[in-house]
Amino acid sequence: MKILILNGPNLNLLGEREPEVYGSESLEDLNLFIKTSDQASSFDLHFFQSNHEGALIDFMQGHRKSAQGMVINPGGLTHYSVALRDAIAGCQIPTVEVHLSDIYAREAFRQVSMVKDVCIKQISGLGKQGYLEALTALKDHFATG
Repeated sequence: MKILILNGPNLNLLGEREPEVYGSESLEDLNLFIKTSDQASSFDLHFFQSNHEGALIDFMQGHRKSAQGMVINPGGLTHYSVALRDAIAGCQIPTVEVHLSDIYAREAFRQVSMVKDVCIKQISGLGKQGYLEALTALKDHFATG
């Protein structure tokens, strides 16, 4: 089962950018953590990160007929990207939204998610464990739906 793992703007700077908020591990460390987890064992994972909204949308649309699920951390695009929201809805891939930090305990503008309503679940504030929870949520979704 092909699952897309998308990470948005600035997530390429994990481990360097605000480690007190996002942790000290790099994006490569995060991807390795996900790949080697028990939750990943039944999935064919495809990782992609971009600082460009259009590149994320192009990747998603390019895999819309071959991917069965998606985990997305939209980064700052979470709070204002109608285009990303529409792409998730239009691709019709079951999607889980993930955030390393607890967006509901941060600034008011970060507490708004444009993509939440087109995702099957939102996971926020669990750090890297949130990605594994997202894979479990997708597995549960496929088992029941």
